Amino acid sequence: MNTQLRKPRQAARQSGFTLVELLLVLTILGILAAIVVPKFTGRTEQARITAAHSQIATFSTALDAFEIDNGYYPKGRNGLQELVVQSRDAQNWKGPYLSKGEIPPDPWGNPYVYESPGKRNTSGYDLMSPGPDGREGNEDDITNWQSSTRR
Repeated sequence: MNTQLRKPRQAARQSGFTLVELLLVLTILGILAAIVVPKFTGRTEQARITAAHSQIATFSTALDAFEIDNGYYPKGRNGLQELVVQSRDAQNWKGPYLSKGEIPPDPWGNPYVYESPGKRNTSGYDLMSPGPDGREGNEDDITNWQSSTRR
């Protein structure tokens, strides 16, 4: 009878994982996470930058349509609002020129900066996102003009 009791006990001992095996698996998972996670976080920031470029291109298309209809680009720093709400000066306004009917913030939650006439595009407008840091005038700004200091 003792021999019958020993067999199930031995089988139960051999079917589980040892502490060393579990630690080895956790170590491997930790190493993989350390390699993979930074790659995904870099992709997130790159996706935001791409989204800002796309949004500036969408604004540019809407601004060009506004200019065709009215003969001028919206004036001042709040000119983007004229893409969704008709001003008194826009006699041939055929908007709203943006499908959602509002000016969205950039991917970091900051407002886009619009100026017409532009300092860089004197015959048109300057349009930019202050980028990830939210401050204008440094290297991470995303703009509608080309700069020799840009990457």
